[in-house]
Formats: sequence, structure tokens, C-alpha cells
Amino acid sequence: MSWYRNTVWFVKGLREYTRCGYESASMHFNPDDVEVNVAGRSFLVTGANSGIGKAAAKEIARRGGTVHLVCRNKERAEVARDEIVTETGNQNIFLHVLDISNPKEIWKFAENFKNEHKLNVLINNAGCMVNNRELTEDGLEKNFATNTLGTYVLTTALLPLLEKAADARVITVSSGGMLVQKLNISDLQSANGTFDGTMVYAQNKRQQVVLTEQWAKAHRNIHFSVMHPGWADTPAVRSSMPDFYEKMKNSLRTEAQGADTVVWLAVSSEATKLPSGLFFQDRQPVRTHLPLASTHSPPEDEEKLMEVLEEFSQKFKSTSPG
Repeated sequence: MSWYRNTVWFVKGLREYTRCGYESASMHFNPDDVEVNVAGRSFLVTGANSGIGKAAAKEIARRGGTVHLVCRNKERAEVARDEIVTETGNQNIFLHVLDISNPKEIWKFAENFKNEHKLNVLINNAGCMVNNRELTEDGLEKNFATNTLGTYVLTTALLPLLEKAADARVITVSSGGMLVQKLNISDLQSANGTFDGTMVYAQNKRQQVVLTEQWAKAHRNIHFSVMHPGWADTPAVRSSMPDFYEKMKNSLRTEAQGADTVVWLAVSSEATKLPSGLFFQDRQPVRTHLPLASTHSPPEDEEKLMEVLEEFSQKFKSTSPG
């Protein structure tokens, strides 16, 4: 019976992730929540040259925000920046070239950024799903390096800047796929057993939820949130999950629909009335575990994750040039 109830709930959840799910949820949105002017506030968006990152950056730019686009590919990023400036008329769009899978470069970037800019809102959107096990130049498994360690290092490095800001926020784009994963701290780089890129990605996304919860406890002056954008038609989905895309392409959300909750969390005063550390879908906090699922972790495992990531982080900081 528990298996049946869990399956029914999960299938219902899958429907909610599609375009129809968004359209249904949006009937209850208050448009005034995001009809705000954020001129004078500074936003940093990673992975902003396409997909949900670019859609979120564009909507923030429409509202007058200063937007820092952090992207890996300079050429594509320049095209995205020009598009955002042209469509919004906002000239305060700045481009930074950075690979989020390279922790040494993240530290270097963050130190420079702190000396030159202010920051009110950090949006951790950059991610990857590599389906075969690959190592970065630092010997890190690529998915872990980008989705987990990169998110940890960038956020940690920018916390001092955020602590100084008014109404500081950190938003991390996760995935509903994390619901099938229990935190596994014994094999963070997926070195053991058969490598399944989809499950590795889902594990990384579970790790992001834990990070958000832990940061919220430790940094009371910053509002942390993590969100699931639903299933959106993005370049990343098309390239990383081609079979899924072919089956679901007529039901996928637009990039703007996927980015809607990111924008709401970034600009709305309503978002920060809710507790820090929650997981959101379609502007509502939702559970981080399926009913009756065995995905809960003991507190010591969550604390251990933070300790291990801090060790990694400091290792790469100490070898960072400059």
C-alpha cells in the first residue's frame, strides 16, 4: 500500500512539472508580487547565457536591476548580454567569464568581484549533467565540481559581500529529481559502481537542498532558498536528456515559465516573508522528501557534507593564484 501511495503521489508530481502544471499554478499567482522596480540592486546569475539563467536575468533587467552574467562561454554570453540589453533597454548588464567547475578560478573571480562591486542577490543557476564520468583538470568529477562544489565555493566566497547588503538573498536552482535521492556522503565523486549521469545529477541536487538548509541556519541575515523550475525546454535538457526531450517536448515549460519562481524569489517582498532555507516550486514552498520515502538523512551526514566541501574549498583557495 505504501508503494502504491508513493507512486500515485509521484505521478501527480510529474504532471505538476509540465507546462500544464505551471499554467494551473499560475492562476493563483499575484502579479503584483513581481511588478517591482529593483533599480539600485545588484544581481549575479550564473549560467546566464541560455535557458533559465538567461530568462531570469532578462526579467530582472526589465525591472531595472543591475545584472552580472556569469558564463563559461564568452561568445555565447556576449550574444545573451546584447539580447538582454536590446530587449530591456537596461544598460547595466555586465559579463564575467567563469567556469563554475573550476574552484580555483571561482575564488579568484570572487575576490576581484568583492573589490569592485556590491551584491544583493546571488542566483546559483549554472549546472551540468554529464552522462559519462569525466574529470576536470583538478581531478574532480565534472557534475560534482559544477553542481555542488562550484555552488558551494561561489556562495561561500561571496557571503561576506552579501552580509553587508540590504535584503540579501541566495537562490539555488535545483531539480525535482533530487526527491529520488538520499544524501550520500560516502561517494561524492561517483567513483564506485556503475556511473549513471541522471542519478549523479539528482544526488547533486539533493546536496544543493542540504546546502541551502545548512546555510540558512548559519547566516541569519541572508534569505536562502532553493527551487525546482519544473521541466522546461532548455538547451541543457535537449543536449543532456535527448530521449526525455523527444518524449516530453510538447509538454515542457517555456524558459520563462521555468524561471518564474527564480524571479519571484529574487525580487518579491513576499518571498522573504517565508522562512529561509525552504524548497520552492511555482512560488510555493514544497516538501523535500516524498511521503514514506527513505530519503531523510541524519544530521551528522548533513554536517559532514559541509565539512568535506569546506575542506575542498580551502584546498583550492590556498592554491589559487593571487
